Amino acid sequence: MANRTLSRREFVKESALGAAGLALGATAARAAEADAGKILNYNENMEYRRLGKTGLKVSAACLGGHWKRVDTVVPALRKNPGWMGGDLADPAFQKNRYDVVTRCIEVGINYVDACSGAEVLAYSKALEGRRDKMYLGYSWYEYEMRFSPWRESLAKMMEGLDSGLKQAKLDYVDLWRISLEMDTSKKQTPKEIEITMEALARAKKQGKARFIGVSSHDRPWLKEAVEKYPRELEVILTPYTAASKVRPEDSLFDAVKKCDVGVLGIKPFASNSIFKGDSSLASPEAEEDDKRARLAIRYILSNPALTAPMPGLINTHQVDNVAKAVQERRQLDKDEKAHLDKAMDEAWAKLPADYQWLKDWEYV
Repeated sequence: MANRTLSRREFVKESALGAAGLALGATAARAAEADAGKILNYNENMEYRRLGKTGLKVSAACLGGHWKRVDTVVPALRKNPGWMGGDLADPAFQKNRYDVVTRCIEVGINYVDACSGAEVLAYSKALEGRRDKMYLGYSWYEYEMRFSPWRESLAKMMEGLDSGLKQAKLDYVDLWRISLEMDTSKKQTPKEIEITMEALARAKKQGKARFIGVSSHDRPWLKEAVEKYPRELEVILTPYTAASKVRPEDSLFDAVKKCDVGVLGIKPFASNSIFKGDSSLASPEAEEDDKRARLAIRYILSNPALTAPMPGLINTHQVDNVAKAVQERRQLDKDEKAHLDKAMDEAWAKLPADYQWLKDWEYV
């Protein structure tokens, strides 16, 4: 700056402008702190996104309920592997779930989703004494629309919810998201959908669920439902993989944005088909699989209409890897995109027969 002599008027003016700038900066900082104070389990290194009309700010990556391949880190479960296999009372399994939830809390993840009785029991126990750190999404699908007699009346749906809450020792859940029929060739009947919406509304009115929604694999129906039930459907859970794309016209996300619905993405890793190894820490493919996981999370988060993907995580290392992906830039460069495309080509080629339907979610 050139040397010059300030007049008293200029000095007062510039001092006032500087003070105003400092005041504005301090005000902005206080506003940021206030906003952070409203976010459950806030961590400055985690990104948070608004979950539609619920107004909740949830972490940009959440904890999915499945623990597929957990037997690779909990050897005691190898006699009964699978994401719901094993003894829920097994100390090693309980410690695994407790440790994963603990690490999620430490990195700022503030939502865990449970979609079966086993998951509800496991995560409600892992959250004992610290429900103030994570939102709990709930679906005891065995007591919901997929099975008789629970889908036959409003009374049975509420009975199922009450039974699940009692077994899990829960007074309420943050989100009750009823699981609908997985097989899109077996659609729920209009009566069953009506019962679903009535049950959700009643649970919210009774204070058993703070927020409500559904999970479905039926993309066309979800779009119609969001538009038909904008009050009841505050959140939806849908498949969204590293190969999913927003349809240029008539997209589900057009309805989501119009009706201000939160979207949580399931199957971000295409039921683990994206990985080369077995997800064990000692896998020779571990480094490559970590990279694939981060690329997938970054790609999915590039869709601003999707609130957060929910990968199932089986150890604290996977938690850290997902948290790292959230901190990395969204846009993939040319080499990264080619790497992810190759990984997804391989994933589709080895997708299990019972997950072929995931390919229907390429355009959403």
